[in-house]
Amino acid sequence: MHTGLKITAFAAALAATFGTAYGVGQGIGPVVDEETPPRHDTHTEAEEKDGGGTGHATEPAGGLQISEGGYTLDLRTPSVTAGDRAELRFVIRDDKGRAVTSYRREHEKELHLIVASRDLVTYRHLHPTRAADGTWSIPVNLPRAGGYRVFADFTPAQKNAENLTLGADLAAAGPYEPQRLPAPGATVKINGYEVRLDGALRPGTAEELGLKVSRNGRPVTDLQPYLGAYGHLVALRSGDLAYLHVHPNGEPGDGTTRPGPDISFTATAPSSGSYRLFLDFKHAGEVHTAAFTVRAGTAAAAEPSAAETRPEAHESTGAHGH
Repeated sequence: MHTGLKITAFAAALAATFGTAYGVGQGIGPVVDEETPPRHDTHTEAEEKDGGGTGHATEPAGGLQISEGGYTLDLRTPSVTAGDRAELRFVIRDDKGRAVTSYRREHEKELHLIVASRDLVTYRHLHPTRAADGTWSIPVNLPRAGGYRVFADFTPAQKNAENLTLGADLAAAGPYEPQRLPAPGATVKINGYEVRLDGALRPGTAEELGLKVSRNGRPVTDLQPYLGAYGHLVALRSGDLAYLHVHPNGEPGDGTTRPGPDISFTATAPSSGSYRLFLDFKHAGEVHTAAFTVRAGTAAAAEPSAAETRPEAHESTGAHGH
């Protein structure tokens, strides 16, 4: 993962059958947030210019396709059953079809895996285990049926190789009922913690997002490093799940960054529309995820939205590598 901004966009697909079963082979059609028109280009305005007054330039789109730069995400588990534990398996292949077995470690891991539901209610930040033959695997238990997107974020060990994010669709079979995007809001309460969001996403302009963590009404000043940072933030655009991943402004041990309660990020929205922000932070030995809904291009807002510590996404095991 880059320490700066990464935006990826791709065409969305989501089962449109309401109150029925979602399964393999079911008809799939596009679904787009009413505020965000569908995009089919591979570049956004934000990708073509400097990211505002901060000097952060946006990067070429990734995750828009299953293959890029000579590498392909081969998802060996294209479907699972909602509510059942399953082994998610995949391989990264080079331009000759060979499994990649050598990666550059970034933020303490060779590969970061994001799994998100199309309605942005379910989110997982995972770290799978790689076998000697190049097959990655990790157990998952997706709670609800529907369409999901899998993002593999990695950098091959090959000299001069660039960081890539490849994307693939995953189906979770079972009784399906779509969920509405949670309403915007500035404060989230989760597991005894309160996280407040200050700042706004703005199309084509780099803006600072500040998050403040408190517990039982008192500021948390002893956040623990998690993957080399005091917090990790992922933003996904409602509709097509355009993907934006940033890390804090500063890092543990740099002499200036404090371990809370404030965590600062710089981010640029690729367009107007609704976004879901997912903040991972670690305290007292546990990783928690606070989720917000914000609207880029309008005043940032928020109403508490569901977020929880997810053992399958954060437990300290060899499979997850946390």
